[in-house]
Amino acid sequence: MAKALNPEQLRTYFALMESVTLLQHAVERQLRADGGISYVQFQLLARLAQARQLTMTELADGVVYSRSGLTHQAKLLEQAGLITRTGCPDDQRATMVTITDAGLALIQRLMPGHIEVVRDLMFDAMSDRDLHALAEIMTRARDHMRAQPPRSATIRRRRTAD
Repeated sequence: MAKALNPEQLRTYFALMESVTLLQHAVERQLRADGGISYVQFQLLARLAQARQLTMTELADGVVYSRSGLTHQAKLLEQAGLITRTGCPDDQRATMVTITDAGLALIQRLMPGHIEVVRDLMFDAMSDRDLHALAEIMTRARDHMRAQPPRSATIRRRRTAD
């Protein structure tokens, strides 16, 4: 049986999860109002805006999203003219995703409002010292979690009928 979290661990866990949920909800509202896209779609476009082109697996691992969910989101973004998907010349199993000029323009248009929401809700409440400490802690936590195999490498189990 797993050891219970102590009161400080429990308080920290719930504060983190509530903060993430509140921030994500506000960001989602801003992105839908200003650009008509979801937070997941924004994450995909933002990653592609930096790299210009990635494989579907790289995108799924980068945004921590299921392969089937990513395929659905990519289809929506492609239908909107924000990305293109093509076969990979080096690996027939891979699909390359490229951001279009329209996708880049959308990210550039959304970024000021996105930054405003994040700054207002998160960073304005912190001193420079707080920010440095949080960055160190969250980087360590993320790196620890990322040391596990990526979701794309996880073997999927089939559901059995009961």
